Amino acid sequence: MKNNNSKKNKLFEKTLDSISNRKKAPIYSYVILLLLYIATSAIVTMSAGSKTAVSIFGTEVALYTFAGVFSALSNICIIFMTLYHGKLGFFTSLAVLTVQIPMIISGIIFRHNLSSLPGLVTDLFTIISIIVIFVNNVNIEKYQRRINDQAVTDRLTGLPNRFACSELINDLIKHNEKFVVVSADLNNFKSINDTMGHEAGNKVLIEVANRWKTAADTGLSGTVDFVTRQGGDEFAIILRNYRSADDILNAVKYYESVLDKRITVDDCDFFITASFGYAEFPVDAKNSDSLLSYADAAMAEIKRTNSSDHILRFKPELLKIERTLEIEQKIRTALENNTIYFNLQPQFDLSHKLRGFEALARMKDADGNFISPGEFIPVAEKVGLIDKVDHSVFKNAATFFGELIKKAGTDITLSVNVSVRHLMKNDFLDEVREVLNTCGVPAGQLEIEITESVMIDSAEKALQCINEIKNMGIKIAIDDFGTGYSSLSYLNNFPANLLKIDKSFIDKMNTSDSSKKYVAAIISIGHIMNFNVISEGVEEEEQLKTLKEIGCDFIQGFIWGRPLPPEEAEKLVLSEVR
Repeated sequence: MKNNNSKKNKLFEKTLDSISNRKKAPIYSYVILLLLYIATSAIVTMSAGSKTAVSIFGTEVALYTFAGVFSALSNICIIFMTLYHGKLGFFTSLAVLTVQIPMIISGIIFRHNLSSLPGLVTDLFTIISIIVIFVNNVNIEKYQRRINDQAVTDRLTGLPNRFACSELINDLIKHNEKFVVVSADLNNFKSINDTMGHEAGNKVLIEVANRWKTAADTGLSGTVDFVTRQGGDEFAIILRNYRSADDILNAVKYYESVLDKRITVDDCDFFITASFGYAEFPVDAKNSDSLLSYADAAMAEIKRTNSSDHILRFKPELLKIERTLEIEQKIRTALENNTIYFNLQPQFDLSHKLRGFEALARMKDADGNFISPGEFIPVAEKVGLIDKVDHSVFKNAATFFGELIKKAGTDITLSVNVSVRHLMKNDFLDEVREVLNTCGVPAGQLEIEITESVMIDSAEKALQCINEIKNMGIKIAIDDFGTGYSSLSYLNNFPANLLKIDKSFIDKMNTSDSSKKYVAAIISIGHIMNFNVISEGVEEEEQLKTLKEIGCDFIQGFIWGRPLPPEEAEKLVLSEVR
């Protein structure tokens, strides 16, 4: 079994060699250079003793004068052979020059052919040159081998590293071989480093690496395996030559069982376990990055759920879970660091007069990467953080707006979104009062946007809260009207000032007659109820023209204004005032 496994591992070794070794020049170039050398040397021999002259542009030139030219070309061939073909090129060059030199010396001594003296000196210098080149190349190759070995080998454990793992995966994909990538992570390893120190932790990693490498070399897992260290306490195992899903699971279980025996380091016993996630090519993914990422996702889910079963195959739904957890952590970090920020999207009446702005939540992660609101807002709602996001944007936008109103002396409106969860909080009204008291925004210039679903969730409490807000003098807008549970009965009792028509209706308005009639009906209903109506997502002139025709009061959209950072919004307001 061991010998069979060793033969099958040749692909792994071949791949590592291809990563580590410098690409050599093809053998046919060696043959070409050798033939060129022979040809140019023959021409040198024939032309050197010739008395013939040739006419070049009317000038008679002795043929022997070309001997030096072809001699230089032959020596260039010699140098190129040494430079690009290693030992073969060097020893070939050395042999032909060594044979050639006695012939030249013989001609000088016995035939008194002193014209060959420069050729002799040139050949001697060429020998010195190729020796220098060869010795230098040998030293360079030794250095490159050492550097390349470091590039594919983990220095601590001696296992192939992340780069080697990725290259091997790419090679297997190139050959369209079926294989599995297993991501393995040691459980609670951090506690070893924290309690015993990093040196003890490193010894544990070395022992785990040795056990798993031995397991791969012996082939007792039933598959052909390749173990790599990805970094820290993370490893990756590539499995091949399995017949079924059970073979894969049994192989991973074998690597799990290898850790059952205690590890003793510095007279301390450690009982190590690991979590394993795996993904298969080409069933689960078709490229290296995805395979590694999916295997990591499965492994992370095992660790997250703290399951007693330490092995999990990748499933597509894991990506949503992993991304949700990632975004949740980014939101929490942004809230802690107060880095949730806002943009302001202008709203205009149909004569292009500025009505005000809607404050829109925006977020970047710790690395400065922008995260789409379409991604982080649903996560914030799902994990119960949306009220904190709302409050952060509300307070920061109101503070900016209060200063802007003082500076510009204008009656524009700030519109802010409030989620159902935020509205239903017992201290929501206190938050609103605090904003009014501290941020300098007059109540009449503040508008709170509420989705119509609030009436479904808790109509009585919602109406009570909304009436309190209205009593403060704050405006109320019904956001995304028509997308939820629209009802004339609740609308008649809803103390709102403004209806907002969702972008989805505006997009289809000029391509569907029924959509156009629906938008017109919403505007008509709004006016009957004494509401103003604003259309969101207006991006085209035709949409603007239609909205004017059917009597819309206000618009919001890219056609007249994209979401702006506060400083740009301030410039817009000041230009309007002027």
